[in-house]
Amino acid sequence: MHHIDDLISLFDHVFYASHNTRLVRGEDEPIYLPADGEVSYCRIIFAHGFYASAMHEIAHWLVAGKERRKLVDFGYWYCPDGRDEQQQSEFEKVEVLPQAIEWALSVSAGFPFNVSADNLNGAPTCRFQFQEKVHTKLLSLLDTGFNPRAEALMQALSAHYGTSWPLTKAQFEWQFPEEFRDAV
Repeated sequence: MHHIDDLISLFDHVFYASHNTRLVRGEDEPIYLPADGEVSYCRIIFAHGFYASAMHEIAHWLVAGKERRKLVDFGYWYCPDGRDEQQQSEFEKVEVLPQAIEWALSVSAGFPFNVSADNLNGAPTCRFQFQEKVHTKLLSLLDTGFNPRAEALMQALSAHYGTSWPLTKAQFEWQFPEEFRDAV
């Protein structure tokens, strides 16, 4: 069973002392907030207490370098739901790496992963094309290695949930569904 309090505790155990960062249950939209005059630690605030949201926001934190972690929402551009084709294409380009890491985190935790094109009210897109890009990036990361923070959290998740470690490509078998290839 995947309880959000377990994930919060694991994250804090791995990163609070070393990176002054905590995982925080939020009520609304997710946001990353660096330490400031009011709160002495950095906060990864995820949406509505959802485990999947926490995993996604953690993945963004794991991608962000030291300087970006000093900025609200890592200083990234974000165009909300309702994006046109060009905006969606740009969104997906920046989401490939974090979602590849999120997929690896999810498998490490034995938690289901679904790509998120996050554009329900915008230009129609093929989720499977995006998932294929995320999958390709994930396989590349399995070859080249994850950054030390991602690796540390994946190991902690694997130990807590009793999943297979180290990760292997066999754990990430995925194929573009044939019935959707012609629609692209």
